Amino acid sequence: MPNADRIDPYRSFNFRVEIDGLTVGSFSECSGLSSDGDPVEYREGTDAALTVRKLIGLRKYANITLKRGYTENTELWDWYRNIQNGVSDRRNGSIVLMNEQREDVLRWDIRDAWINKIDGPEFNASGNEVALEAVEIVHEGLTQGG
Repeated sequence: MPNADRIDPYRSFNFRVEIDGLTVGSFSECSGLSSDGDPVEYREGTDAALTVRKLIGLRKYANITLKRGYTENTELWDWYRNIQNGVSDRRNGSIVLMNEQREDVLRWDIRDAWINKIDGPEFNASGNEVALEAVEIVHEGLTQGG
């Protein structure tokens, strides 16, 4: 008997990137939407249980890597140049997942982000691949919402 209330998962290829001040939003890959933490172990000498308490510690966020086909658009390099020249150019942004009808369904918001690393394309005279650039973005906050 078929289930009329079947809910299929979203596909990973329908996404866009929004970053304050950038018009570039088309990327072929996005990775690093991850959060982790360091638990703090604590025990008092009067604790009856022979176990260690686990307290909430500092949160850490993985770096986000974005890849796209290389074009004449220099916005990512301009942003990176600001960081390289000592300008504190932190921006907020979102990675937005869309459904098959290209409607927004989920978003991951990042806060106080800046480009830590940028990679230009690799060239191969005998290949026919698209020239890709990659940026590694560090940030200080990741939240997920609808």
